[in-house]
Amino acid sequence: MQTASDAFGFAFDNSYARDLEGFYVPWQGANAPAPQVLRLNTALARELGLNPDALQTTEGAKALTGAQAPQGATPLAMAYAGHQFGGFSPQLGDGRALLLGEVIDHEGQRRDIHLKGSGRTPFSRGGDGKAVLGPVLREYLMGEAMHALHIPTTRALAACTTGEAVLRDARLAQGAVLARVAASHLRVGTFQFFAARGEIDELRRLMDYTIARHHPDLADTPNRALHLLRRTLARQSELIAQWMGVGFVHGVMNTDNMALSGETIDYGPCAFMDQYDPATVFSSIDRNGRYAYANQPGIARWNLARLAETLLPFLSEDDDAAIHAATAEIDAFTERYEADWLAVMRAKLGLTTAEEGDFALAHGLLKAMEGQGADFTNSFRSLADVALGDTSALRAQFTNPEDAMDWQEGWLARLARDPVVPEARATAMNCVNPLYIPRNHLVEAALGAANSGDMAPFDQLLSVLATPFTQRAGMEAFARPAPESFTNFRTFCGT
Repeated sequence: MQTASDAFGFAFDNSYARDLEGFYVPWQGANAPAPQVLRLNTALARELGLNPDALQTTEGAKALTGAQAPQGATPLAMAYAGHQFGGFSPQLGDGRALLLGEVIDHEGQRRDIHLKGSGRTPFSRGGDGKAVLGPVLREYLMGEAMHALHIPTTRALAACTTGEAVLRDARLAQGAVLARVAASHLRVGTFQFFAARGEIDELRRLMDYTIARHHPDLADTPNRALHLLRRTLARQSELIAQWMGVGFVHGVMNTDNMALSGETIDYGPCAFMDQYDPATVFSSIDRNGRYAYANQPGIARWNLARLAETLLPFLSEDDDAAIHAATAEIDAFTERYEADWLAVMRAKLGLTTAEEGDFALAHGLLKAMEGQGADFTNSFRSLADVALGDTSALRAQFTNPEDAMDWQEGWLARLARDPVVPEARATAMNCVNPLYIPRNHLVEAALGAANSGDMAPFDQLLSVLATPFTQRAGMEAFARPAPESFTNFRTFCGT
């Protein structure tokens, strides 16, 4: 039952705590010596029915760091398992995070309020449960950038400092907590936790809860488990296709980082490509490229197969029939993904009709870009200018443009068969091909300044990324690729 609003505006209705006892450990966040709200997402706060002014007080900072639970909250550490880089860990869980509670937003949607970096829990496995400022601000920035790109994502409600120094890499760093918002934090790994223990009744409860929360129309559908699997496959297919369309590399696609809601979750070692290279890896711990850019669709399929395994008891009483049903759904993922990817690429290429050769046409551009120093974002953005008659726009992106010019000739011939006036086509293309993304060199510069007490570069970058498709005067530097001196960039799971 929803509680009355407190001074901060929280009106909690904590269904996870109420309906899934035994799936978590009730827990209190660590004390924060001097908590402060460094940045509050005021627009999101209002969307959630919260009071931004109250949240930015010292008492609000205590609530947003987990140091003092607000009225109606039921802070808890969620249990889950997961395959991490292919190896299965039967117990992971929220080792540095807490689910503070759930609120209903202005559109009637249930949203988790989740704290990351709020201290040790029973799932911490020897870690300190803390986070530091740089990675917290990185996740804030990335989540808001993805939201502005219209890609499903968790979002930052607040970035808070704790007033505590935290040891990282033999150095002391400023302690921080990220308050983030999600449709839920149900993961493939949540199902794996109970499947690994053979706890079928708990799995059924989890399945019923997931359906009630994310797919209530399936509540009375025969073979609900099959439909849940199918819906989850569809959401993940659409999500990964959108990632690929903007050059996003998640970096740590473990099964505990795949959300049943279809949102992008856990921005650790993620980054966006500059030059197109399908083998792009940023994560310092992904030494074998398991989660490289081009591998993401295949890894999504693999993760979803692990989810299908947990649902086998509910697909059929006959083991062979259950395996057959699950296998058919997983086998269909590749074709589903290719259709979703092609839909993304048709929009990026300005195509409004479908022809058999469109898949090869889209891949042809990527092949032409590979090894040519072509910036992924700017190459696609330049296509609108080509469509308007500036045939040199794409050429400028390439070290050796011969293959690109051959591709461009074929693409222009394809456009001639697509009945849209050039101006309308260019406008539509510029609504899906961003001009501004979180360029790695700009992100690193903003985080470095923030660690030194200067938030201006972070704020400016956040402002630019809020409107990624709209060209803004004086912001040319935010659309340029990294300088040649910015090489061998690596990201870390710093939170």
